[in-house]
Amino acid sequence: MQAFLTIAMLVISNIFMTCAWYGHLKMKQQFSWFEHLPLLGVILFSWFLAFFEYCFQVPANRIGFRDNGGPFSLIQLKVIQEVITLVVFVVFSTIAFKGESFKWNHALAFLFLVAAVYLVFKK
Repeated sequence: MQAFLTIAMLVISNIFMTCAWYGHLKMKQQFSWFEHLPLLGVILFSWFLAFFEYCFQVPANRIGFRDNGGPFSLIQLKVIQEVITLVVFVVFSTIAFKGESFKWNHALAFLFLVAAVYLVFKK
């Protein structure tokens, strides 16, 4: 159960992170009021979203970390988080930025990350 909760919270965290890091690029295209925000306003908007990222990311790592009674080592947590980040980003960019294409080299890089997860969990 801790493993599922950790991964679910990391997914939610990464959705907020991706929106904070890249969502403003799409919002600039869709909302005229957002386009006219100064850079400081965009930064504050992203920080607002990043607050919710940390509200999920920090507890996920605390719950999931082996030294706190969780099922994952520190390295396992980091590799899981990186793969989740990539998956969330690919879904986000495919939905939000239709002009961006997912190419064979991106797929190969993703497979290497999946292989990294396998290797990190191999005893």
